[in-house]
Amino acid sequence: MSATGPRIIAGRWRGRRLMAPPGLDTRPTSSRARQAVFDILAHAPWCTLRGAKVLDVFAGTGAYGLEALSRGADEALFVEQSPPALAALRANIAACGAGDATQIVAGDALAPPLGTPHDLVFLDPPYGQNLVLRALSALRARGYLALGAIIVAELGPSEALDTPEPLAERAHGKARVKIWREPG
Repeated sequence: MSATGPRIIAGRWRGRRLMAPPGLDTRPTSSRARQAVFDILAHAPWCTLRGAKVLDVFAGTGAYGLEALSRGADEALFVEQSPPALAALRANIAACGAGDATQIVAGDALAPPLGTPHDLVFLDPPYGQNLVLRALSALRARGYLALGAIIVAELGPSEALDTPEPLAERAHGKARVKIWREPG
């Protein structure tokens, strides 16, 4: 594993560098894009980070979920199936001392076990595979999405995503981020 992964941007673990698995299979979100997302969430009247139950899907290094915990979320559930990414995720949770506030589902986001509702959901799937809506459908069916949950999805440059009225949408390099509220 490489210590050249992303850093936690703010909060109690600010500056902590996260481990990233070797190779190109895991694409950590750039710190700049993640900071933009959290700047939006921190200042939006429709989102509360403090006390949130966070779901980080296609978690990779866990940067989204750990950033949320660093900024005051109560708990984070990470969904990841890649063994190298799971090893990095576990190392990052341990390095942050976040074990008591986290759980990991080591499996496919398109076929998760039964879950509990979360009010802030991050989806950062591999680009170009149109996984966001398929994962949301599976997560919704298995009980992971609270009514009115805030959904944050990172998309590749050519991916289209039809959602309810977006609360925010930004582009950062190749990444596009779209934020909306789960109907209900």
